[in-house]
Amino acid sequence: MTEVYIKNLEHEKALPLAGQVTILPGQIVSKTLAQNKAVSMTLFAFDQGEEISSHESSGDAMVTVLEGRGMFTVDGKEYSVQAGETLVMPAWKPHAVFAPEPFKMMLVVVFPQSK
Repeated sequence: MTEVYIKNLEHEKALPLAGQVTILPGQIVSKTLAQNKAVSMTLFAFDQGEEISSHESSGDAMVTVLEGRGMFTVDGKEYSVQAGETLVMPAWKPHAVFAPEPFKMMLVVVFPQSK
């Protein structure tokens, strides 16, 4: 059997990413696509008013908003990111996410590798 690196998505099929995760009332829903020492890929669906409080990561985090609009705070500066836009949040800079409206995003974190 071939090893699978990306899970929870049908392989060899064109799929709308936003359709792979559902917004639920009062929740943040996540679906892990990949998780290892080098990279993490996760789909998120935020209901309006939900948030992830400020935190840091050892890797660079890139969000792509798939539907709606999210508010991201990176090192004290706010960014409004809408569907089709991407924001990179550098490693070790505190960042947070807030949903002013229901929205969906994909998060990719690339972690440093020892040489």
